[in-house]
Amino acid sequence: MSWLDDIQWDDQGLVPVVAQDAQSGRILMVAWADRAALSETAVSGEAVYWSRSRAQRWKKGEESGHVQRVREIRLDCDNDVVVLAIEQAGGIACHTGRASCFYRKLEAGEWVTVDPVLKDPKEIYRK
Repeated sequence: MSWLDDIQWDDQGLVPVVAQDAQSGRILMVAWADRAALSETAVSGEAVYWSRSRAQRWKKGEESGHVQRVREIRLDCDNDVVVLAIEQAGGIACHTGRASCFYRKLEAGEWVTVDPVLKDPKEIYRK
């Protein structure tokens, strides 16, 4: 039996994965992984996810260079959410060029952008 057998995969064979900065604890992004992506993550030490929109695995940073080096993999008490404690290369996890995908905060009933763009996405993604 593999450690992957302990995970409660959804009906599409996926599990949500939270990427969290290993030092600060800040949530950087949430993605999905299939069995092969999570296995590759554990073996390579770099985050690999499953893109639901493209229906394929993708290594974080393969195009942008913003690789996520995995320091720890955790499974929640219900076995249905994985947390990766990571070091984010380049300090940018979001495709918008920000440090985190969670850059908006609710203030007085409105979503307010509170984190700056660190690098123009046009400079990150050249395709």
